[in-house]
Amino acid sequence: MPTRLHKNRKKRGHVSAGHGRVGKHRKHPSGRGNAGGMHHKRILFDKYHPGYFGKVGMRYFHKTQNKFHCPTLNLDKLWTLVGEDVRKQYMDRKDVAPVIDVYKHGFFKLLGRGNLPTQPVIVKSKFFSKTAEKKIKAVGGVCVLTA
Repeated sequence: MPTRLHKNRKKRGHVSAGHGRVGKHRKHPSGRGNAGGMHHKRILFDKYHPGYFGKVGMRYFHKTQNKFHCPTLNLDKLWTLVGEDVRKQYMDRKDVAPVIDVYKHGFFKLLGRGNLPTQPVIVKSKFFSKTAEKKIKAVGGVCVLTA
């Protein structure tokens, strides 16, 4: 922005430049940044940022995320792992059922949202929710736990 457009040009010739004679425009009269949150700015912090100070919960030393890694898949997406052609191939056969290994497709746990087509299926996974297990068994399928 060129100098001629600055607001300060209008204030030339006026002693305090709009900052008042009594209060004066000083550097950082109340401290820099969040200084004084526990002291002279306490009302502001309590009003607009409740819960800013303090701690909550337990500490977890050296938390690694590996043990919590558990990608999930719902039942309504189960058949998309193998495709519609596989489902049609096994639809009329009573002696064999397709095997869907959920773990091989990168999922650890099978959850129970949605419905399955009434067709037996063998599902392999590390974990199953109760509802998923119930729905798989209801269509004549089997849940196989893998390590």
